[in-house]
Amino acid sequence: MSRGFALLLLTLLLLVGLAWAEADAAEPAEINVLHIDGAINPVVSGYIERGIDRAEKNGAVMVIIQLDTPGGLDSSMRDIVQRIVNAKLPVVVYVSPAGARAASAGVFITMAAHVAAMAPNTAIGAAHPVSIGPSGAEETSSTMEKKVLNDALAYIRSIAQFHGRNVEWAQAAVRESVSASAQEALELNIVDLIAPNLDSLLEQLDGRQVRLLNGSQVVLQTHGVEVRKLDMSTIERFLDAISDPNIAYILLSLAMLGLFVELANPGMVFPGVLGGIFLFLSLYSLGMLHANFAGLLLILLAFGLFFAEIFVASHGMLSAGGIGAFIFGSLLLFSGSSPVFRISPWLIGGLASGISIVFILIIAAAIRAHRRQVVTGREGLLGEVAVALTILDSEGTVLLEGERWKAELEEGRAEVGEKLVVTRTKGLKVWVKKTESEFQSEKILGNLKIN
Repeated sequence: MSRGFALLLLTLLLLVGLAWAEADAAEPAEINVLHIDGAINPVVSGYIERGIDRAEKNGAVMVIIQLDTPGGLDSSMRDIVQRIVNAKLPVVVYVSPAGARAASAGVFITMAAHVAAMAPNTAIGAAHPVSIGPSGAEETSSTMEKKVLNDALAYIRSIAQFHGRNVEWAQAAVRESVSASAQEALELNIVDLIAPNLDSLLEQLDGRQVRLLNGSQVVLQTHGVEVRKLDMSTIERFLDAISDPNIAYILLSLAMLGLFVELANPGMVFPGVLGGIFLFLSLYSLGMLHANFAGLLLILLAFGLFFAEIFVASHGMLSAGGIGAFIFGSLLLFSGSSPVFRISPWLIGGLASGISIVFILIIAAAIRAHRRQVVTGREGLLGEVAVALTILDSEGTVLLEGERWKAELEEGRAEVGEKLVVTRTKGLKVWVKKTESEFQSEKILGNLKIN
């Protein structure tokens, strides 16, 4: 009896295990959709790497990257391409929505995909590299440009060859900055298909076979698979926003202004704290965007010249030098980098004018404050009104700013309660003289006990 019961229990456990296994097998897989909408920078590359890592860990069917970019940093582009090429699951790059483009770095990312797709009325191309290094002699600059160009040509050629795409056009996109519409890209074997929307793309992908880097062939299954969008986290969105060169420039300018106000008016605290926060955020952004070091130093020099104007009588020469350094530094900050990472000339003009005016107003106020006659301490007592507490034939006691002072009358005689004016001070003694009109300070004397 016990043997039969044990056999029955074992059978039930096997059936439950099989049911769970079937339930797990029947659980729908997912397709993860990532979005690139803007310039390619380290934040975007980190987001793509995180998305592909998550998809691999969760056993997703594939990753779709919806792409709309004017280009970006070469280093970040290579990080994304490397992650796509080494992915353990198919990665589809879809240039969309209508009106989007895959320019510059976007060309490399699109051609690195296992399946490249475009929406109607989109474009791809113009991938000529832009040197980011400092400019030197003409010969050195030309040599470096050739090296960068040849490296980019070899890179795009290897990507296109691996996926069987049009190598000649890929090289022309880098060498001559040619571009193609979605229909032209399909006819020239630049991309694999055209899809008006994501649903159409999934239908065309179903049953398609792709080859991964390890040589394995994967048949895409999209029918009945859940599509899950993986957006940037809040921190990634914030860092991506401040990675815009215009935002980084504004943050740096506000940081300078805040720190200047704090140093010119010690103890205000809030401008200094805000300026410090903006400074660190701007330095983070400028570091990611490979800002020109000389441009940054010129802007910091402008800040120093403005601050020195408060203490040095330069008749405006330091302020003029500060304005010039600020403008030239702004122009140099992203010189030589991709047009994607250039500061708007209108922003430079407007911000330089506004910041300069604010600095000049603060400097003028600080200079007036330094030149103003001292109104505190002993010097501040000159010209103040005192009230005689005793008869002053020569010396006596007066009430001055609520305190008893030893006083000497310069001439004449003053009765108790007479109004006197301080002419000079020495130690704890003041010299006073009579005013033209005399009056009795009854309210003051009524509250005092005169000895």
